[in-house]
Parts: sequence; structure tokens; C-alpha cells
Amino acid sequence: MYKHIAITKDGQLLLDVPTERLTAEDIEWYWTDFDQATDVEALLLHSHFHFHPLSIEDCFHHLQRPKLDQYEHYAFFVIHALNQKTLASEEVDLFVGDRFIVTFHLHASRGIEKVRKQVLENQDMWTKGPNHIAYMVMDQLVDEYFPILYQIEDRLNEIAESDSRKTFGTLINEVFEIRSDLLKLRRTIIPMRDLLYRILNIEPLKENRERKAYYSDIYDHLLKLTEIVENNRDMTADLRDSYQTLNSNRMNAIMMTLTIVSTIFIPLTFIVGVYGMNFENMPELHWHYGYYFILGFMAIIVVGMIMWFRYKGWFHIFK
Repeated sequence: MYKHIAITKDGQLLLDVPTERLTAEDIEWYWTDFDQATDVEALLLHSHFHFHPLSIEDCFHHLQRPKLDQYEHYAFFVIHALNQKTLASEEVDLFVGDRFIVTFHLHASRGIEKVRKQVLENQDMWTKGPNHIAYMVMDQLVDEYFPILYQIEDRLNEIAESDSRKTFGTLINEVFEIRSDLLKLRRTIIPMRDLLYRILNIEPLKENRERKAYYSDIYDHLLKLTEIVENNRDMTADLRDSYQTLNSNRMNAIMMTLTIVSTIFIPLTFIVGVYGMNFENMPELHWHYGYYFILGFMAIIVVGMIMWFRYKGWFHIFK
């Protein structure tokens, strides 16, 4: 469906006006929002608004890279919103002229609804025009990136401060899942940052300091978001390396334990093997106290080896 907001030259706001009424002489500017429009409704982009076929085509291509195209009577923006649940990028297209702004998106956009509500409730917005609405839409969509990143930071802090009761496999899977989410965010935030950099350097904006200040604020937010993403990616790498090191140390401790036990039992097994042979001519088999002597000798070997291992520092790994 599509919704119209029109501002008249005498400062009145009109809702749900007919499409033909938008170009009337008494209309100062208007905003048309195509929200999950049908194919029939989308035909208005060509039949009524007469936008360039290439910009209309970009609206229906799957997830164009954020960009700015300048046409004769309007500027065409492709920007990205983030799905709060899946973290998938969702395209939002803006056609911005002197007397109009047209937003087009194939998915429901909470950010655009918030901006629309602000325009309806705040009369000061009615005098600012389409360019300011375009700024508000971009700013709102970028602001919605922050809660997602803060949630990821909280998850990382929980993992970093955990008491390590979870298994190594569980922890490493959580770290890699977060790293995958950060990669999705990076693929959205970096192109948006590049787009804002380009917007700040176009000629019309260079001559308008007030508008440039607004877009500079969005650009600063994107720089901060980029920094947060990179810091979190570094943190996931550190956690991954720490858990792998910890797991390696645990494996070394296990192998050391098995080595000590095996080493102690090697001479004992040798003694038992020798005296377990079924030969008749073995003098020691007839000793009256032979059994106790062998047990004592084996005990001396065990104690001696344990003391030797302790002297060599083999037990330090268990501390």
C-alpha cells in the first residue's frame, strides 16, 4: 500500500489525498510512502511520478548496495535498514526532490513509521521540507543499528565473565555465532558509512552548512558503529584464542596425568610380568617372605618415582 502526506502552502497537513492532488499548485511539498507495495501500486513510480527507469529498476533488484544517484529533478538514495531479529539488511529507497520525497520498501519499516509519526505530531517538521525528511529517515534507520550492537556487546561480556562451566564446544560455538552476526552488521554498516561520506561531499550539500551538519551527525554515528563492530570482532578473536589456549592446557594436563600414571606402572608391570611366568626354576618363588619383599620393593619404586617427578616439576601443571 502507499500513503500520502501533503503540506499546503498555507501550512496545513493533508492525509490520504488522491494521488492526482499531489501536484496541485497549493501543495508546498508531499511525502509518499510505498509500504510493501503491490506490483500495480508500484506502477505509479513510472506512470505518475515519472522516475527514471534505472532508479525504478533498482527498487526491485534484491538488496542493492547503498548508493546515491543524481537525476535531473531528484536524487535517488538506496539505504539499508536492519531486521532486528535476523540482522538481515533490508533495502529502503528514497526519491528526493525539491517538492517531494517518495520512500519505497518491500519490507515493513519500523523506522519509517516512527518518522511518519513524528511528522504528523510535530508541526515544526511541516516547514522543513523533503530534504529534512530524508535526513530523518536515514538518521532513524542508522540509530536502530545501535541496540543490536549493544546486545551483542552484552553477550560478549557475559561470555568473557562466565565461570567457564560451559563446555569448550558450547563456548566456542557462541563466539563464532556472535562473530557471524558481527560480519552481517559489518556488511551493512561499512557501505552505509561510505554512502554518507559521499553525501557529505556532493556540491549542493557543501554549500548548505546546516544540512551538512545534520548528515555529519549520521556519519559520526556510522564511524562509531564501525569502531564498535571492529572492537567486538577483535574481542571475539581474543576469546576464541583464549578458549583454545585453555582447552590446550587442559589437554596437556590430561596427557601429563596419563603419562605419569603410565610411567609409574611400567616398572610395576615389568616386575609382575617377570614373576608371573610359569617357570619351575625361579628361586624367588620359594622365598618365605618373597611376596612381601616384592610388594615393598614396588612401593619404594612408586614413591621414588613420585618424588622424582615432583623434583622435576611435573606436578606444576596441575596448579
